[in-house]
Amino acid sequence: MLGLGLRTLLGHFFLLTVKQAVSVENEQTNACAALVDLRLENTTILSAGHVLGPVNVSTPGSCQSQALVSSSLCRVQFVINTTSTSAVHAEAWLPDTWFGRFLGLGNGGLGGCVDYTNLDYGTSLHFASVASDNGHDGNSGSVFLNHPEVLDDFAFRAIHVEAVIGKQIVEAYYGRPHDKSYYLGCSTGGRQGTQEALKFPEDFDGIVAGSPATNFNNLQGWSAILGRFVGAPDPAGNPHFIPADLWNTIASEVLKQCDGLDGIEDGIITEPDDCEFRPEAIVCSAGQTTGCLTSAQVDALHEIYQPVFGTSGELLYSRYDPGAEADGNSQIFFSGSILSIPDDWYRFVVVNDSNFNFENFDLETIELGDRINPGGIETFNGDLSSFEARGGKFLTYHGRRDQLIASGNSKRMYNLISQTLSMASLDSFYRLFLIPGMNHCSGGPGAAAFGQGGIPSNAVNASTNNVLLAIVDWVEGGIAPDVIIGTSIDGQARTHCRYPQRSVLNGSQFICEA
Repeated sequence: MLGLGLRTLLGHFFLLTVKQAVSVENEQTNACAALVDLRLENTTILSAGHVLGPVNVSTPGSCQSQALVSSSLCRVQFVINTTSTSAVHAEAWLPDTWFGRFLGLGNGGLGGCVDYTNLDYGTSLHFASVASDNGHDGNSGSVFLNHPEVLDDFAFRAIHVEAVIGKQIVEAYYGRPHDKSYYLGCSTGGRQGTQEALKFPEDFDGIVAGSPATNFNNLQGWSAILGRFVGAPDPAGNPHFIPADLWNTIASEVLKQCDGLDGIEDGIITEPDDCEFRPEAIVCSAGQTTGCLTSAQVDALHEIYQPVFGTSGELLYSRYDPGAEADGNSQIFFSGSILSIPDDWYRFVVVNDSNFNFENFDLETIELGDRINPGGIETFNGDLSSFEARGGKFLTYHGRRDQLIASGNSKRMYNLISQTLSMASLDSFYRLFLIPGMNHCSGGPGAAAFGQGGIPSNAVNASTNNVLLAIVDWVEGGIAPDVIIGTSIDGQARTHCRYPQRSVLNGSQFICEA
């Protein structure tokens, strides 16, 4: 009888637990669905529904057709009318288990694309996460032609309204406001995070801005003129053009000359600024026609591996990092065509001529774009005084093998802030981590996984190894990250240093030295 009674008791307990779970799920489903009736300024809630993860869901727009939802959450789709001629489409993913934190997300390139990867990542770490299309659909810059308000959304406004409206949706759903707000983005997303700290310092308590596309106008000019150095947009018959297979030879020679500068030959150039690459080492000898360089190609490489200076001698943009040309990355700039991002930017924004063909693109064209500074997009201002004064924390990182944005530009940004604020060290609120061997935002032979984006990047779920968790510790616990530990594809760990410290080999391990 006792056994039967115990089984009966356990059965009742199980049923009660199931009923409670169903009740909670019903409450979440109903609370989520009720958000369609939420009235917010210039905003329409398009849909709101509870999603039981893990599951794939369909997505609007042209960028992708579906997205993974790993965690159970309330998914809200909404549109914010920023002006009568512009609008930002966005999504809020509100996890069932919420730790009181808000996370805003950025974009990439000239997009245009909701960051579903990091909506999933953020909610997996229990952030209420919001991402937008940055004011237009897709990756083309053609939408900016004669649409200044759409351009303004891209340049500075989309992340701000995403944060303002997103926080109101979070409060409506959970019944209380967020505790702390964070931002996560890379590339264009890194520029957007920097722009937020400059223009809207109250939006986020902590910002993670990777490989930032700051100094944006000159970045686009540098991107275009790199192609011009090898004959783009019409390289046929141009003596400076370097075919793809020859770039493999160049990449090998760069490593031969510079890999060992850090004390170990491991396929990683720890400090590209120490590398003075001499392409003459592989110039063709008499009668040699393959696997070597002509004098014209040597001249082109000298142009590529030095900074770009303006018509009056002023520095416009940092040099292409030696090592960034490896593994086919060279074809981004040196294929003989102008990269699509600067191609669209100059045609549809700076020159306002869709037929502009870059045949006469030069330093004066770069300077024109910087003078116009469309939408105030430059994002190369050192005055972070308001963000610093309110206690904001800023963590940025940059791969030293970045094939799209020169890592030296992040050093320049750090120094600009330091000079503007008259602070010899920015450690109290701004930290830059330079990542040897990492490509643009991720990837490469280095220890390039440190929680910077996407669930797989969270190789070790600890604030020492994850920049998103590190910014939380810094904001909420006052524990600033001295180093960031990354993990490589083969599972090797490496300590990454904050600028201006240097990564130095000590025995078999890299350490940080002032």
